[in-house]
Amino acid sequence: MHMLPLLIELGTEELPVKALPGLAQALFDGVIQALDKRGVTIERGDAKPLYSPRRLAVLLPGVAAEQPEQHSEVLGPYLNIALDAEGQPTKALQGFATKAGVDWSALEKTSDAKGERFVHRSVKPGARTSELLQDVLNEALAGMPIPKPMRWGAHSYGFARPLHWLVALFGDDVVNLEALGINSGRNSRGHRFMHDKAVWISSPSEYVDALRGAHVLVDAEERRTRVFSEVEAAAKQAGGAARISDDNLQQVTCLNEWPVAVLCAFERDFLQVPQEALIETMEANQKFFPVLDDAGKLTEHFIGIANIESKNPNEIRKGYERVIRPRFADAKFFFDEDLKQGLDAMGAGLASVTYQAKLGSVAEKVARVAALAETIAHQVGADAALAKRAAQLAKNDLQSRMVNEFPELQGIAGRYYAQRAGEDESVALAIDESYRPRFSADDIAASKLGQVLAIAERLDTLTGGFAAGLKPTGNKDPFALRRNALGLARTIIESGLELDLHALLTRANAALVGKNVQADSGELYDFILDRLRGYFGDKGVPAAHFNAVAELKPASLTDFSRRLEAIGSFAQLPEAAALAAANKRIGNILKKADIAIPLQEDAALLSEPAELALAEAVEAAYAETGPALTQGDYITALARLAQLRPQVDAFFDAVMVNADDPSVRANRLALLQRLAARLGSVAAIEHLSV
Repeated sequence: MHMLPLLIELGTEELPVKALPGLAQALFDGVIQALDKRGVTIERGDAKPLYSPRRLAVLLPGVAAEQPEQHSEVLGPYLNIALDAEGQPTKALQGFATKAGVDWSALEKTSDAKGERFVHRSVKPGARTSELLQDVLNEALAGMPIPKPMRWGAHSYGFARPLHWLVALFGDDVVNLEALGINSGRNSRGHRFMHDKAVWISSPSEYVDALRGAHVLVDAEERRTRVFSEVEAAAKQAGGAARISDDNLQQVTCLNEWPVAVLCAFERDFLQVPQEALIETMEANQKFFPVLDDAGKLTEHFIGIANIESKNPNEIRKGYERVIRPRFADAKFFFDEDLKQGLDAMGAGLASVTYQAKLGSVAEKVARVAALAETIAHQVGADAALAKRAAQLAKNDLQSRMVNEFPELQGIAGRYYAQRAGEDESVALAIDESYRPRFSADDIAASKLGQVLAIAERLDTLTGGFAAGLKPTGNKDPFALRRNALGLARTIIESGLELDLHALLTRANAALVGKNVQADSGELYDFILDRLRGYFGDKGVPAAHFNAVAELKPASLTDFSRRLEAIGSFAQLPEAAALAAANKRIGNILKKADIAIPLQEDAALLSEPAELALAEAVEAAYAETGPALTQGDYITALARLAQLRPQVDAFFDAVMVNADDPSVRANRLALLQRLAARLGSVAAIEHLSV
């Protein structure tokens, strides 16, 4: 099979930065899918989407020069409809043959469940791939995710940005294609300033090198690596280490075709401002990379990325330093003015800020959270007075100028203001940590006081949200209740705090009595568990294991986690499947029982050797697993219960549970009921039964 390399490049004006990788992937996938659809063989090798701010490209190392033979099979009428009594063709068969372009006698026959029928089978040579590429490109373009296409000129078509050139090479030859009013050729374009002229592409295999020679790195991974290494080298030159976030690195990679690092600096006086505000300004607004010292503190250095090798880099440096100075000056002004007001005074305005119409002001929410924080602190051994104080101050920075300008600094600004006001350091830290985890991959609060405040805050948010009728529906979740539920659960579990979630939800609900709204605590508990389903699923916990523990609705989520670990260990034991099936069977038997079941079996009514042995084994299991269950040592408890399998198997093999004698039947049911209670003491193990 003759294989040729294929190159398609769309040259555009600067594409949207955040959409660029997705657009490139969509074009790449669309071309491959369209070729696959037509049966064209592809050798992808390590091919991947290629792109830069002004181009999207597909480069495949091997594509078959033509389609394979095209086999066609069209089913016709059944014989009882196709032929008359004399065996001659009816109009139905003649029409089918005419449509197929053959005489009816040339048709073949096939059979299915309804009987024998005519069929037309044909084989035709495959088309040349070059003849298919126009349709391939059209389909790929039509499938690209462009919610708001840009239109230009008097054309009816649109794209993410206007198209200026189109390269299409199959092997060494140009394929005549058209896209968005542009005809294909072999001329690409180089860097807008460093190589502002056409770039001749002699063959697809030379594409990447040819553009590199024209100061365009079309491989995004190569650009990303260059940005990373240049930034690290510049930071080292400044005697520090660059802060390189994935998001900032990705955006800078998508902004530049030929990235060059430029080391810059700002006045050290600005370092008096919370470094998070300065970092946010550098990363979010300017896409610069801050430089930190060995302790992780911001230095006066930062790194900008120029899309050019300038003959006068000092001018670029001055420009970067000039553009950042006003933003820093604003941040310093806001910070200084906030310090004059003080964190305590900021809280006075919260009474006039509505949190939610049915739930009152932010000040009322603060009071509820403070009361919850005191309760939780007592339960986990934290300082209740400090917990209350932290809660009372935690929302005050919402009234600060700094947070008004930088909303992402909620809590962080409060920590700085609390420290400057002389608050206990643990209180200042808890104000910041109450917002953690801020996003899915973020860590929970590290300090116990921070954990207490984070839990109290989310309990009130969740309970209030459900009480006010704000339960998430579909993709609507205006109060971020899903994220709050997962943050609450993660904080409890990952901190190992022993808290009765049922009781805390009831306590949070009670604080809403004056608002004439109430949440269904049971529904809210289930909502929190639903968030945990995905959390544990990501850790590899099977759904059956999660369901087995969830059925018991443990009050403590930390206890929930221990039970999950134990059920995972139990599932590996050779006895697990049989005991799970037995417990499922016992559950069905007990559900169908038509007689009152005593709480305890009567030893005098036990007669069969197998039931005597099971009763003795159950009694021993109760005695030996009791201490382990009390201590939460569920792995040990389940391992001991696994030893019941021989007696359970023997019982079901030899004993008729539904004996004719009602007293014997009730006694055997009582024995099974006690067995099931202990087998299900850690989790509903019947969920492990296939």
